[in-house]
Amino acid sequence: MTTTSATAGHLRARTGGPKDDGPKILEHVMGWTFVLVLAMFVTQLGLV
Repeated sequence: MTTTSATAGHLRARTGGPKDDGPKILEHVMGWTFVLVLAMFVTQLGLV
């Protein structure tokens, strides 16, 4: 069985990654929260 580029897209398995239609603000808030917590942790350890 041969697959062409037209049918190859239908055969790909979903990986369960982030969806494009999700709430972007939540991703930004969680990302910046992680950055701040990491910065506080590094500062407390005196690594800077």
